[in-house]
Amino acid sequence: MLSKKQNLLETLHGGNPDRFVNQYEAFQLQMGTPLEVKYPVFFEPGQMIKDPWGITFSWPEGTPGKFPVHTDETLVIKDITHWQDYVKMPSLDFSEEDWKPLVEAANKVDRNEYFVTGTKFSGLFEMCHYLLGIEECLIDFYEEPESMHELIDYLTEYELKHAEQICKHFKIDALFHHDDWGTQKSTFMSKDMFREFFLESYKKIYKYYKDHGVEVIVHHSDSYCETFVPEMIEMGIDIWQGALTTNNLPKIINEYGDKITIMGGIDNGKVDRIDWTKEKILDETQNVCNLCGTKYFIPCSTMGGPMSSYEGVYEAVSEAIDIVSSKMFK
Repeated sequence: MLSKKQNLLETLHGGNPDRFVNQYEAFQLQMGTPLEVKYPVFFEPGQMIKDPWGITFSWPEGTPGKFPVHTDETLVIKDITHWQDYVKMPSLDFSEEDWKPLVEAANKVDRNEYFVTGTKFSGLFEMCHYLLGIEECLIDFYEEPESMHELIDYLTEYELKHAEQICKHFKIDALFHHDDWGTQKSTFMSKDMFREFFLESYKKIYKYYKDHGVEVIVHHSDSYCETFVPEMIEMGIDIWQGALTTNNLPKIINEYGDKITIMGGIDNGKVDRIDWTKEKILDETQNVCNLCGTKYFIPCSTMGGPMSSYEGVYEAVSEAIDIVSSKMFK
């Protein structure tokens, strides 16, 4: 029997996996830097917090994640043409003692079984609309492109500093990076605009990690992003996590499977519900696995982490994958 790590590599490379990779089982997710320890990405639903960029977030009960709160008082950037007056990147200057718990956690991982996986939970596009508000952000791509390029360059500079600190203090085998680029039915911007504003920055970021020994880049976008798959490949993404079934997953796997692996297909909107049952989850899992096949595909809830909005759902999905796997791998 292959280790979890070996089985994932066989899946990515179109080899001979002996079972489905079961959701996040091959990844041991690590906090990025001491900054994420001080300002946790995940906090209790019902709370409201302000992060080190000055962005205010709430996490409503029963929702899959945090949401930015945009009011006249909480909005960070009031005018994109003067963004420098409002935005200051947080310091990543921490003592070795601050890093010690993170380094120790990484050192405890069995690297033969798992990928030690660094994390970055808010990507470039998300940071833009967190700081500006979604409507203003999308308008500014058209009306103030020069200022938006400047802001994205600044955020890219921070991402590279973040990457440098992680790679300096402990060796990671994989990276799990969030940035949602679409809704359930469409991308937030055209392909040309996406290439203009984000392609080169992500190529720099992901190249830095690859140049420093990171073997697998996992990018989360639980959305429709089928039209961006060539750009994902060009950026250096190995696994697209969160791929919804509103994308034509079998077509993507058939056309691009040797270059990118799909991780998702079990839509949270269908299974992570107050009325969930194991039977419904098994049916959904069986259907998507039959459609996508056993290579270049990792069945997974589209949630951006090994968790669920409703207690027991993530575990029920894992159980369903094992059942389907026992039937499809013989």
